[in-house]
Amino acid sequence: MSISDQGISKENYKVVPRTLIFLFDAQDRVLLLKGSPHKQRWAGLFNGIGGHVEAGEDVMEAALRELAEETGIVNVGLTFCGQLMIDASQEAGVALFVFKGSYLKEEPLTSNDGELMWLSLEVLDQYPVMEDLRELLPRVAAYKEGAPLMIGKYTFMPGGKLRISFLHKTFEED
Repeated sequence: MSISDQGISKENYKVVPRTLIFLFDAQDRVLLLKGSPHKQRWAGLFNGIGGHVEAGEDVMEAALRELAEETGIVNVGLTFCGQLMIDASQEAGVALFVFKGSYLKEEPLTSNDGELMWLSLEVLDQYPVMEDLRELLPRVAAYKEGAPLMIGKYTFMPGGKLRISFLHKTFEED
């Protein structure tokens, strides 16, 4: 079987697969990573843990690898919550696979990718977070295993304003 058998051509819309993981502790706080100041993208902003899916990996393998690489956390059960399409351009975008899990250990965590911090959802507005987290995180926190998957789309409006759509509900960031 070749790539042409899959109907893939240069004209098709392309996506980069990525994972995004949110771990919650016993106090319902979420573990976020503040991007280090030297990062090319999202420097100084808090986000979930995650990254690219590498060749030969499925999305769960990639999520577990990224979690281990960025936090040192291993042997954690993750629940697949949903998938978001992020339109980056007319030719390409990002397929974001969202996971959640629980981490109940008290040990301090460190990361070479930035500062790890446990935050309550109620204080997110007091921190520099990625612009989608105020809408996405409550949905992930409330997600129960076996519920319908979250399916969404991020598009950027003129001027760079983010528009978030989940199953017929649309939210626009100021």
